[in-house]
Amino acid sequence: MDFAIVGEPTQMQLAIAEKGLMVLDCVAHGKSGHAAREEGVNAIYQAIRDIEWFRTYKFPKVSPLLGPVKMSVTVIHSGSQHNIVPDTCEFTVDIRVNEYYTNDEVLEIIGKSVKCKVNARSTRLQPSFIPEEHPIVKAGKELGLKVYGSPTLSDRALMRFPSLKVGPGDSARSHIADEYIFVKEIEEGIETYINMLKKILIA
Repeated sequence: MDFAIVGEPTQMQLAIAEKGLMVLDCVAHGKSGHAAREEGVNAIYQAIRDIEWFRTYKFPKVSPLLGPVKMSVTVIHSGSQHNIVPDTCEFTVDIRVNEYYTNDEVLEIIGKSVKCKVNARSTRLQPSFIPEEHPIVKAGKELGLKVYGSPTLSDRALMRFPSLKVGPGDSARSHIADEYIFVKEIEEGIETYINMLKKILIA
C-alpha cells in the first residue's frame, strides 16, 4: 500500500496530522475505616495526587499542527456511604496524543509517574502524520489546498502506512441530529480527488 486517502469531512483541506486516542482506567487503593476516628487510608486522597499530576504534567514535545498531548480526567467514582473512609477510588483519563509520541510511549511515561494502578483500554488508536513532501500532499497544495492538524479521530488511526484525511463536507456537522452534506460539496470533492490523483499517477 503506497498511501490512502481517508474521505472524512475536512472541507477538502489537507489534514496531514491527526491526534491519537487512549483511555485509561485508573484505581487508587487505600484502607477502609470509620470516618469518625483516625482510621484507614483515604483512597480519594491517594487519587488526588495522581489526578493533579494528570492535570498539570506537560509532555515536552509540542506539535505545531496538533499542539500538546492533552490529558483530561473525565470520570471519578469512590465511596459507599458518608461515614466510611473509602479503600478504592476509580477514575478515567481521556488522552489525545500528538504525532510526536506513540500511545505506548505516553503510557510508559504515565506508569513511571503515578502511583495508582493504570489500565489502558486500548493502545490501537495511534496518532498519524504524513509529511508535506509526500506526493499526494504536494498535489493538493498545488491546487491551493491548505494543510492542518485534525483533533478528531478517523480510520486513519489504524493504518500503518501513509494516509491523508481529505474529504467533502464539514466536520462540525458530524454526529448531530440532522447530519448532512450538500450535493455540490460531493461533486466538488470528486473533482478535487481526480485533479490531485492526476498529478501523481503515471500514465
